[in-house]
Amino acid sequence: MPENNSWERFFDRHASVYDGNIFTRNTSAEVDFLVEELGVSPGDSILDVGCGTGRHAVELARRGFRVTGLDLSAGMLERAREAARTANVQVHWIRADAADFSLPKGFDAVVCLCEGAFGLLSEADDPIGQPLSILRNVAESLRPGARFVLTALNGAAMLRRYGKRDIAEGRFDPRTMVESSSMSPGGGLPEIAVRERGFVPTELELMCRIAGLPVLSIWGGTAGGWERKPLDPDEIEMMVVARRSKTEPSV
Repeated sequence: MPENNSWERFFDRHASVYDGNIFTRNTSAEVDFLVEELGVSPGDSILDVGCGTGRHAVELARRGFRVTGLDLSAGMLERAREAARTANVQVHWIRADAADFSLPKGFDAVVCLCEGAFGLLSEADDPIGQPLSILRNVAESLRPGARFVLTALNGAAMLRRYGKRDIAEGRFDPRTMVESSSMSPGGGLPEIAVRERGFVPTELELMCRIAGLPVLSIWGGTAGGWERKPLDPDEIEMMVVARRSKTEPSV
């Protein structure tokens, strides 16, 4: 699978330093939270969409879960394999686009965390179609009644942060909630132009409903501080907890 979008290029180059990011330092407590919120027990199957270097996937496997990790970036997956070998755990790793994959149905839970996939747009991705495709793939992967935990960028914070000049100069589009920027993957490498999508809670709830994932809760969900709390308008991320419908989507 050749590199075909800017986020894939970014994460392939960022993989070696990703785990040094400050938001990666609370993995054990985050997995405690996930296990409780997902209602899962050791032996259950969990799909991690946009698994990155595998920090949640490996910790879940260490606790006895059957884990599949899916990511677009070969570089991130190689780091994930190394982490699993070091921890002496088994994880099924899959290289695939979160908006275009198909796995056997019946997972007991799915997670999509820390902008590992959701809201990261390639140059050609549709800002509505791409995230909706991810949600539909998640729903298809879950057994009926099973739970899904998603974290996504908080669009309210974007609206409060960007002004008219940002809009005029193309850094933010309030119609699509897409911010465009250039980011360095680290190590002195050149910056890469990327597009990232924010969401508002009502929009996410509607998207999840269309995909067959009725929402149970929406909270503040910034990495390193997950808890059941109201969303702060200035918070970077939000968390959605949803459940796979026991019937087919009606929309």
